[in-house]
Amino acid sequence: MPCPSRSDELVFFVNGRKVSVGYRHHVRLTGTKYACGRGGCGACTVMVSKRDPTSQEIRHFSVTACLVPICSLYGAAVTTVEGVGSIKTRLHPVQERIAKSHGTQCGFCTPGMVMSMYTLLRNHPQPSEEQLLEALAGNLCRCTGYRPILASGKTFCLESNGCQQKGTGKCCLDLGENDSSSLGRKSDICTELFVKEEFQPLDPTQELIFPPELLRMAEDPEKRTLTFHGERVTWISPGTFKDLLELKAKHPEAPLILGNTSLGPAMRSKGHFHPILLSPARISELNVVSKTNDGLTIGAGCSLAHVKDILAERVSELPEEKTQTYRALLKHLKSLAGQQIRNMASLGGHIISRHSYSDLNPILAVGNTTLNLTSEEGTRRIPLSEHFLAGLASADLKPEEILESVYIPHSQKWEFVSAFRQAQCQHNALPDVNAGMRVLFKEGTDIIEDLSITYGGVGAATVSAHKSCQQLLGRQWDELMLDEACRRLLDEVSLPGWAPGGRVEFKRTLVVSFFFKFYLQVLQELKKLIKPFPVPVSSLNSRHYPEISDRFLSALEDFPGTVPQGVQRYQSVDSHQPLQDPVGRPVMHLSGLKHATGEAEFCDDIPMVDKELHMALVTSTRAYAKIISIDLSKALEIPGVVDVITAKDIPGTNGTEDDKLLAVDEVLCVGQIICAVVAETDVQAKRAIEKIKITYEELEPIIFTIEDAIKHNSFLCPEKKLEQGNIEEAFEKVDQIVEGEVHVGGQEHFYMETQRVLVIPKTEDKELDIYVSTQDPAHVQKTVSSTLHIPINRITCHVKRVGGGFGGKIGRPAVFGAIAAVGALKTGHPIRLVLDREDDMLITGGRHPLFGKYKVGFMNNGRIKALDIECFINGGCTLDDSELVTEFLILKLENAYKIRNLRFRGRACLTNLPSNTAFRGFGFPQGTLVTESCITAVAAKCGLPPEKIREKNMYQTVDKTIYKQAFNPESLIRCWNECLDTSSFHNRRMQVEEFNKKNYWKKRGIAVIPMKFSVGFAATSYHQAAALVHIYTDGSVLVTHGGNELGQGIHTKMLQVASRELKIPMSYLHICETSTATVPNTIATAASIGADTNGRAVQNACQILLKRLEPIIKKNPEGTWEEWIEAAFEQRISLSATGYFRGYKAFMDWEKGEGDPFPYYVYGAACSEVEIDCLTGAHKKIRTDIVMDACCSLNPAIDIGQIEGAFIQGMGLYTTEELKYSPEGVLYSRGPDEYKIPTISDVPEEFNVSLLPSSQTPLTIYSSKGLGESGMFLGSSVFFAITDAVAAARKERDIAEDFTVKSPATPEWVRMACADRFTEMVWNYRLFF
Repeated sequence: MPCPSRSDELVFFVNGRKVSVGYRHHVRLTGTKYACGRGGCGACTVMVSKRDPTSQEIRHFSVTACLVPICSLYGAAVTTVEGVGSIKTRLHPVQERIAKSHGTQCGFCTPGMVMSMYTLLRNHPQPSEEQLLEALAGNLCRCTGYRPILASGKTFCLESNGCQQKGTGKCCLDLGENDSSSLGRKSDICTELFVKEEFQPLDPTQELIFPPELLRMAEDPEKRTLTFHGERVTWISPGTFKDLLELKAKHPEAPLILGNTSLGPAMRSKGHFHPILLSPARISELNVVSKTNDGLTIGAGCSLAHVKDILAERVSELPEEKTQTYRALLKHLKSLAGQQIRNMASLGGHIISRHSYSDLNPILAVGNTTLNLTSEEGTRRIPLSEHFLAGLASADLKPEEILESVYIPHSQKWEFVSAFRQAQCQHNALPDVNAGMRVLFKEGTDIIEDLSITYGGVGAATVSAHKSCQQLLGRQWDELMLDEACRRLLDEVSLPGWAPGGRVEFKRTLVVSFFFKFYLQVLQELKKLIKPFPVPVSSLNSRHYPEISDRFLSALEDFPGTVPQGVQRYQSVDSHQPLQDPVGRPVMHLSGLKHATGEAEFCDDIPMVDKELHMALVTSTRAYAKIISIDLSKALEIPGVVDVITAKDIPGTNGTEDDKLLAVDEVLCVGQIICAVVAETDVQAKRAIEKIKITYEELEPIIFTIEDAIKHNSFLCPEKKLEQGNIEEAFEKVDQIVEGEVHVGGQEHFYMETQRVLVIPKTEDKELDIYVSTQDPAHVQKTVSSTLHIPINRITCHVKRVGGGFGGKIGRPAVFGAIAAVGALKTGHPIRLVLDREDDMLITGGRHPLFGKYKVGFMNNGRIKALDIECFINGGCTLDDSELVTEFLILKLENAYKIRNLRFRGRACLTNLPSNTAFRGFGFPQGTLVTESCITAVAAKCGLPPEKIREKNMYQTVDKTIYKQAFNPESLIRCWNECLDTSSFHNRRMQVEEFNKKNYWKKRGIAVIPMKFSVGFAATSYHQAAALVHIYTDGSVLVTHGGNELGQGIHTKMLQVASRELKIPMSYLHICETSTATVPNTIATAASIGADTNGRAVQNACQILLKRLEPIIKKNPEGTWEEWIEAAFEQRISLSATGYFRGYKAFMDWEKGEGDPFPYYVYGAACSEVEIDCLTGAHKKIRTDIVMDACCSLNPAIDIGQIEGAFIQGMGLYTTEELKYSPEGVLYSRGPDEYKIPTISDVPEEFNVSLLPSSQTPLTIYSSKGLGESGMFLGSSVFFAITDAVAAARKERDIAEDFTVKSPATPEWVRMACADRFTEMVWNYRLFF
């Protein structure tokens, strides 16, 4: 479509070069990754540099590229990760350090991490640790657990919180000489994973300069209006304030756009469309800041990051009594979104958006803020009041007006302002509820003269409790006022049952809990001011509330953001091991440096292929319905649309009878794929899917929950059952019996790289090249073969690397590969399919939610005699892996405990949700939570600590499991004891109890959890592996194997194995990719066993080659490797070998209930301590200690990274990651805004990981163990620490200590479980009304 008129030249620079188009694909800079499209993950972080018109300095900002409109870059310099450094030219210290500190695993998030740190260093060459934490808070990582990323960043920091005692280099976190554990006694224990002294220094003088052309433009700015025309949108950027007002009068409906942090996501996810956008970015009047004796006026165009700096400066200049409002705003600005969003979002945009969850508007409203409006007709001022926030026309902007500036008055003596918020996690999360509160007292008294309370998150707009405040004027600030205020607030701030976001009781509880916090804060300040106090402080006591003493002051303290510290311990290699032998050493990830420079190529980084087309999927909007008709006509009319692929186009098989690739006749869930649009661009394809009209006829019954499935007898497969002993007889002989229920929510994989595939048809013999992000290329190959009805040998699947998998890329990539292959076959063009985050989460399913019921019989001393557990998992609408997950769940339920009489039963429920699938741990993290909850329940009934019950019932000697597999628990017991010792558990248990006695509103909890995790598949054939090793005539070696690089470092480990076996340095070795053309019939890289089995195959191939070379080496023992290879070639000795490993024996007979399903076990233990806020449900993780039995680690840096990453991912499962569905079965939580994986702020303040020394296993390669999944369950130690803290709160409040266990332990669950007067008020109000 031709542009209506000529555009102005769009001038900006990328990495020092002038460009005029976008940079990811047009300029082929693919280091900047596309992951969420909403600015919530930080993978696409770049640095934007501009000249500040006020200070004349060059300012650098980290921004999320996915939200930056290209037109907004006029006059800016953009630096991407490629502009920072390259392995081809020069590495930047940031890139070098994050790689060598082992801060990369899959590497998809790494460029964003690098850019956030790089921008920080451009602004602060020696930042504080707090600045580092703040800079990275907007970046998500699903692999590493963040600790090594922070470790790399801390090498730049000016000071460290770690105690380098008296310059000795020793730290208080290191174990002392008198420590009783073997970790403390061993002299061969290492605590260094990298050598800081080897890093190149940071030299700020070597950075890219700001382009002189842009400098000249900034010194002599263009005053005329610039216009840029797109296909559907016109971007207008006026050069003067007068022009802006004229344009706004001419286009009153056109929005003003600065940061695009609100408008961008709305246009993307809600379909909002604006043909004209006005950009006031060049209007200096909108960035003016003026200070007066009475207040502060801030230009509406100032970014939130700039506002934060302005307020911080003002707070440092003025007396405390004048900065109450500013301090409250600063508090929320520290946790509002991430640094990138704060750099982009403007103050005016934040106010005008009037989001119900706005963190600033409630504070601005109570702070008597005034909005300065301007139009061609003149200026006027309106208060930022409840009427403005509600959008009432009488108190709103007129269409032709703009917000020029915001006036925030100083507070005054006897005036107090506070801000409160509670979100799913501490930082970078939208609040459940927030509040701004202000009170003014008559001078010298505690009589309320003025009161203002405003809440966010409790309605469609920010809500003011104006009536309640008016009725409290003239009252004393005492307990009677508090009681009345709470009742009035609950009455006025009413939330109906259908309130946005739900959680009604929780939100109502926060309404009064926040006011109670405010009451205490003000009371403390009044006690400082009022001398003498007109009413004795002692008279403020009440029958309902304890005296305001030290015991209750902890309610006033927010959890501080602290930079995690910790120690990683592992056993060093034998002193006699050759230096060039890398096995057992902390070798850097092979792709680490390429991850850090953006040169590591992922699936969607592959350059556009000739005649390539893009595909977008059309999914069901109904949970269970018959398809009446599909109208494609409107979609096919859209320019650029080539075709629509339906089930009729599939030449072979359309999936299975119960699991179709493309729906036929009926749909079984929201998100089921019905058809796919193929177009010239992804924008055209996505536009077309909105035009496809599908008519449905609803079917019944529609089942979403496990409870509904049980009610309707809706199951996917027969019950799985294991039993030993005589459980009924045992129950008759025990002292006590406890029954309970456990609910475990599902979990989204949230791999940083979404599902994506590129299918390239060849011109001959129906051959296809498929580049796919998968854990199982052979499965993709087979599925495409059956779908297209062509032989497997015509299809080659390539996997260079995968941006995270966690089980979510085992089965699903085959579906997307097959649909794309049908498109490629039908059109004859290459097809690229890249799922948006929202579609990925909607379509793919995740971890199975679980409902467990237990009955446990035990003696009064805590010995468990009988345990009966029945588990139901939500399998979704098709079988997928649900039967296998059920089997593994049942097999692993006993965990570390020897109980003579057991009965375990499990069933997978058929529901109308997307099919759930494999996920790290494969049922173990859900099922074993039920077992450990039984232990906790028994401890409560016996009046004993849970750890005593665990010890009493743990396996102690060589024994057999419930399925009759023999094993030795020696390493399990060692891990348990080491964990107790290294964590100083018993001392800290006493300290926790002492803390809880001294604090009423804050409670601490501590828990230690043992683990026996079974590794591998329960079938011998799934343990086979193959490898292909070529030696070339120059001595270089190419290794290929059947494993896929997911970030777990399998390629690095394979080269370590080959290096040892061939006795050559790793620099001689190379791995290109995993390909079905080089190693056929591979097994999925899963079940923690990839390095084990493929390592054996690589070892076998290398040993074959070395045996062939033996005669040559014997003949010339002093020769070099290159000479030996040259001689072998001359003597016609094959320098290529296939290695093969037949696999570990594994089997399970479910009829007999016995077998040897697993090759071996990984043992571990974790101790975690937390502190909860009983008034809000928030928690902080004080410390975690993990001891893991890795035997002889192939690579301790990689293995510790796997443990840490799995632990943090498990911690997310048990605390913050919550899937929310609509009543119609639509997944609400489809992105980082709604679905909260752990952030860098969620890492425990002290995080220690130790690999158990002197441990051996004869079964595996070099006596190593697979550790990919086992750490996941250890995250439950945080969950049980939280429940321990909750139990302490309930005990103090004389409430039953036993309660229904529900995971995740979200702030809502914690707050409502810590029942008190405020929760009682809410429940009584609910019952009354």
